[in-house]
Amino acid sequence: MNILIGAAEVAPLAKVGGMADAVAALARQWSMMGHRVLVVLPKYRAVDVRAHDLCSTEHVVGVPVGWWTECARLWLGTLPQSTARVCLIENADYYDREGIYGNPEGYADNDRRFIFLSRALFEVASALGFSPDIIHAHDYHTALAMPLLKLVYRWQPRFYKTAGVLTIHNIAFQGLSEPARVLPLLGVPWEEFYPGSPWEYFGSVNMLKVGILYADKISTVSPSYAWEIRATALGEGLQGVLNFRGGDVVGILNGVDYTEWDPAHDRHIYVPYSAEFLAGKQLNKRRLLSEWAGMSELELHREVPLLGMVSRLTDQKGVDLLCHSLEGILAHFGVRFALLGSGANRYEDFFRYLASRYSRQVFVQFGYNEALAHKIIAAADYLLMPSRYEPCGLTQMYALRYGTIPIVRAVGGLRDTVRQYDPTTGEGWGFLFGDYTPEALWGAVEYALGFYGVEPHWERMRRNAMACDFSAQRSAEQYLQLFEWALERVRSERA
Repeated sequence: MNILIGAAEVAPLAKVGGMADAVAALARQWSMMGHRVLVVLPKYRAVDVRAHDLCSTEHVVGVPVGWWTECARLWLGTLPQSTARVCLIENADYYDREGIYGNPEGYADNDRRFIFLSRALFEVASALGFSPDIIHAHDYHTALAMPLLKLVYRWQPRFYKTAGVLTIHNIAFQGLSEPARVLPLLGVPWEEFYPGSPWEYFGSVNMLKVGILYADKISTVSPSYAWEIRATALGEGLQGVLNFRGGDVVGILNGVDYTEWDPAHDRHIYVPYSAEFLAGKQLNKRRLLSEWAGMSELELHREVPLLGMVSRLTDQKGVDLLCHSLEGILAHFGVRFALLGSGANRYEDFFRYLASRYSRQVFVQFGYNEALAHKIIAAADYLLMPSRYEPCGLTQMYALRYGTIPIVRAVGGLRDTVRQYDPTTGEGWGFLFGDYTPEALWGAVEYALGFYGVEPHWERMRRNAMACDFSAQRSAEQYLQLFEWALERVRSERA
């Protein structure tokens, strides 16, 4: 199968969140299975082309934007640790900027930047002689590839039998824009913009809505999230559109690349370990606290639970719950807390305060550091993820493989991957709470801490966690089945 992937992020080339990891893991798995994969993403300023052996080519493609044509130079290479081909599209006006999206509010021309990316997918495929069976779009950034496939490129022989699949990683980001800006760029006549049309959404153009309506199949990144966005307010206003396409919406849990996330072979952590050598996890904890926190041997001799968190500091991640409860947890239970993350200034200021107030308990680093993320997950006893909503979440799945026990809110992919530990049966590998309140979080933490170091529960719980299999291979195989369904739909339309 020929699979063309269009995304705004792909790890390790360009990454803001979990989408980058999920896209990369799928591309690697499909290429390992023998499928031909081409990944297309922008050449952002931050992409290290030398480190990843990406080379400029003589290919310059014309990308129609409105009534004129803009150009992009192509850079080619392979996705690290795979045979999947990668093509970067270089256009300095759009992508030679800081970051990917333009935090915190986003660049004012993001609509145009991602219209350009969506249309460039087709021009890149033509320039490279790649005839896709599937175009796999991700979030609103490439969602417009779905209507472009159906309305513009379907009649080209290269795309006549191509099916379009759209994956929703986070429905909160929908790509809203003024119709006067977007419609001319896409060549859509004003007559197509009316209440109830695919292009109209409360007076705006909603790129994600359009993609949902034109895709052959739609997926989300966990089964629970697929239900939540159709049946609850987490659908962010698109519940009706998703229910209209309900038979074509499938929840497929993101998978973990265990070649990158495995404590037995992790190049980032201090001491490799496994379920048979859990003492190695304790050594990682001591080394992290010694080297990062500067703890003395006397301090390390006190066996204190370490809570870890590797996260964006946003409302979605439940950081406001921590603002109301974490200081009390630190004071009451005497635990230690390690954070790696960045986000809203008010949340960063809160953790700066905690690190100053509880300097021997709280250790914070802002930004993202891949090696430190691995070290925290390997060293921590518990992982905190009190998310307001969580489409999938990968961090809790990483933590499970490292024997780090998740304390999570029962929502989205967290509900699908964390099973409450039952001391009567010895089954389960984590702790969940339901209500989005500081009291519910406190209760879950208090209950979880009651099992710390208590045998046989503590070792059994960690072994259960490390035995979980949320591999990217399983996810990739489920997507291939979805692709077959999408192709059947196209074949039936062509018949």
